[in-house]
Amino acid sequence: MVNYKDLINSIKPDLDNVIQHLKEDIRTIQVGRADPSLVENVMVDFSGIKTPLKQLAAITCPEPRQILIQPWDKSYFEPIEQAIHRSQESLSLSVEETAIRITLPSMNEEYRKKILRLLSQKQEEARESIRKWRDNVIKSIQDSFRAKEISEDDKFRAKDELQDLIDDYNKKVEKIVEVKRREIEG
Repeated sequence: MVNYKDLINSIKPDLDNVIQHLKEDIRTIQVGRADPSLVENVMVDFSGIKTPLKQLAAITCPEPRQILIQPWDKSYFEPIEQAIHRSQESLSLSVEETAIRITLPSMNEEYRKKILRLLSQKQEEARESIRKWRDNVIKSIQDSFRAKEISEDDKFRAKDELQDLIDDYNKKVEKIVEVKRREIEG
């Protein structure tokens, strides 16, 4: 006999990964205030090896809308500049003798709407991932029932418990997105 709770519990790590990925994704969404986290995990292709920017340079915020990147070696400048352009096309870069300066755009209404659309897109991607995991478990529950590994009562109990779990994770997604939405709307 299959324990339906094991089927449900088996996706918790995957659902936790969806939540973690959402947090990391929306952390890089610009809200008009400079923060090293906007660029510190940008992957820089240096000599064929992808390295997080924070391992190649000091990253500071000297002004509320500016990020200053000071590479530890002059040979890092071009790969860093290219990586930032690839990952954050909307950022305005200026390369100086000893640093790369990023100036964040001001938060006008058009830009705010664009950012909110991006946030909604990230939210929907997280929901889709959660649905995918739910559907996988429902299929496993159905297969176990057809194979007579679980009873009909357990099948219905499993679906109810699974839906409760999915609802909890969807609430987590809502909460994370709502916090970022308030931050964007100021």
